[in-house]
Amino acid sequence: MDFDVIIIGGSYAGLSAALALGRATRKVLIVDAGKPCNRQTPHSHNFLTHDGDRPADIAAQAKAEVLKYPTVQFKNGEVFSARKSCGEFRISLQNGEEFSARKLLIATGLKDSFPNISGFAECWGITVIHCPYCHGYEVKNEKVGLMMNGDHAFEMAKNINLWNKDLTILTNGKSQLTAAQTEKFRSKSIAVIEDEIIALEHENGVLKNVVFSEGNKLSFNALYARAEVSQHTDLDLQLGFELTEFNTIKVNEQQQTTANGIYAAGDCTTLMRSLSIITAAGTSAGIMINKEMISEDF
Repeated sequence: MDFDVIIIGGSYAGLSAALALGRATRKVLIVDAGKPCNRQTPHSHNFLTHDGDRPADIAAQAKAEVLKYPTVQFKNGEVFSARKSCGEFRISLQNGEEFSARKLLIATGLKDSFPNISGFAECWGITVIHCPYCHGYEVKNEKVGLMMNGDHAFEMAKNINLWNKDLTILTNGKSQLTAAQTEKFRSKSIAVIEDEIIALEHENGVLKNVVFSEGNKLSFNALYARAEVSQHTDLDLQLGFELTEFNTIKVNEQQQTTANGIYAAGDCTTLMRSLSIITAAGTSAGIMINKEMISEDF
């Protein structure tokens, strides 16, 4: 067997798990495809000692710290397949390399799928944002839009209204708001626009205008929106662990999946995609994996 633990995904959750395992002298391999979901995001927030730092800089520092431990290795690559055979896990990379381990940790993050709106992907994480706790302070008191509909729009607008009173709801089609919700928005001077959105005009991801199907435009400093999420891999099908109704990996409080010997941590397990939360989950996963191996060997 090549390693004690193979970690698939080498961003914040994977690295924090590797740190705990490396300090436990476990032999660890981290395999990372190098495509973090926040690669366009200029600044990270709500992470103590790193508030306002570039996500890439935080990850680079974390990687350097983890690789100081001699039992931890890092390999750039994509996992093509994974299986359990004769009591061990075996993974195959796209380049044909194979490795084995006692335990697996899935930390592959989530894949964001964007609406078919020109400019949306280019603005994502810069001025098209998803979370007021991550980005709200930077656009507070500015003119912002919220591209959502129905109950989702109503609940999100309540949150955003703390930071932004100049708020417009863009339902991108016929409103699904109830009469009571619409009236509440009217009482708060929150406009609701049902026109279809066809494009976002921007300069290097900095939003200028939202363009509607009739040709009219509205300018905003930022646009709140939600991307559809899915897993980067089909490892759930290959290894037999379950996903939740939200397309995240189902884990318990110890970060264990529904398949023995397989753990998961980070964005792939939760829609609370905050660096502090996913880093803590990685640490917890590393500790729990080590604890399980200790119990097996003692």
